[in-house]
Amino acid sequence: MQNKTHYLFTSEVVSPGHPDKCADIIADSIVDTLLIADKNSRVASEVFVAGKHVIIGGEVTTSADMSKKDYVKIVKDALIKIGYDGKSAFTKKQCLYPDEVEVQVLLNHQSSDINQGVDQEDGEIGAGDQGIMFGFASSETADFMPAAITYARMLCDKVYNYALTHNHKLGVDIKTQVTIDYGTKQNFEECKPQKIHTIVVSAPSVEDMKIDEVRELIKGLIDDTGLPTELYDPKDTIIHINPTGRYVNHSSLHDSGLTGRKLIVDSFGGYAPIGGGAQSSKDYTKVDRSGLYAGRWIAKHIVAAGWAKKCSVQLSYAIGVARPVSVSVDTFGTFTSIGDDELSEFVIKSFSLTPKWITNKFNLDKPSSETFLYADVAARGQVGQSDYPWEKLDSLELFEALKK
Repeated sequence: MQNKTHYLFTSEVVSPGHPDKCADIIADSIVDTLLIADKNSRVASEVFVAGKHVIIGGEVTTSADMSKKDYVKIVKDALIKIGYDGKSAFTKKQCLYPDEVEVQVLLNHQSSDINQGVDQEDGEIGAGDQGIMFGFASSETADFMPAAITYARMLCDKVYNYALTHNHKLGVDIKTQVTIDYGTKQNFEECKPQKIHTIVVSAPSVEDMKIDEVRELIKGLIDDTGLPTELYDPKDTIIHINPTGRYVNHSSLHDSGLTGRKLIVDSFGGYAPIGGGAQSSKDYTKVDRSGLYAGRWIAKHIVAAGWAKKCSVQLSYAIGVARPVSVSVDTFGTFTSIGDDELSEFVIKSFSLTPKWITNKFNLDKPSSETFLYADVAARGQVGQSDYPWEKLDSLELFEALKK
């Protein structure tokens, strides 16, 4: 029998109902609320979800009049929207119910030492912290994202949306994982996935559902997800559904959650480097957030313009300094007629990449239900969703005009 050559890469995704994502969504619901009330709000709050307790800590400076009652409402509204609405067929011992949540608020004012460097007299915005950020793009999918995380997200969305409308069967604390077979390392380097090798889905089911019934249900959802037929063969793909055989107990009652623990899920699924900090819980002056968005926007334009098959853009900042300390482009040897040095020089000369430039470019100080909400971004992933402002290919002509 002939041996098959495999070169495998795997990414995972978690649903909004995962406790870590609950923490991110609550934190960014606070960011949304404060920025909508006062676009100059400065926010860096952390959220810890454990059992029936939600602890909010960190630093906030805002003109918005916020009481503990307001923060409690934000928490409970977020949990209800996620799917912990108290209306499922799971018991109060099996998952979180909003009426049992206890909220503790431990928020302080942002340090004046930081603030004096952020809000500058000339109207410029200094970076809210030092740090490094990476934006990335790949030609593997239509959204210019790596294949594994793209398909893991599709599967997670499919199962999660089913759970929201069928809470008498499934819960919302869901994980998916996809392994892509590239065949060879060269195919991996050249962004040529060959097939979906393995799929893993874990979704909580109500007590009286037998495991065979659960697996049949979720297998049907997998087949109906719309995975590319040239990569997904239901008869050939290895599929693991609730591998332990029982998954009933879920939510923060059985697994605590903390903001910033799902950086890989939020970005590029481990395919590319990531920066040193999380995005959720932070306002737009924090370059962990705005720098990622800018780097992704640039990398996506470089790949979409045909200058490379994949691209990483690193930005770095010093606290209180507006312009980046460094900007570098790495196309991993996949560039066409323009090398990394020239691409880096073009980016540095064309875009100031200050927090103010990034904020104005993507309207990061104006979250709304009509444009984008940070809580929605926390739920769906920080990059790779075509409706985000930083995903728009709105300057493609500028990139395409580069000398060939």
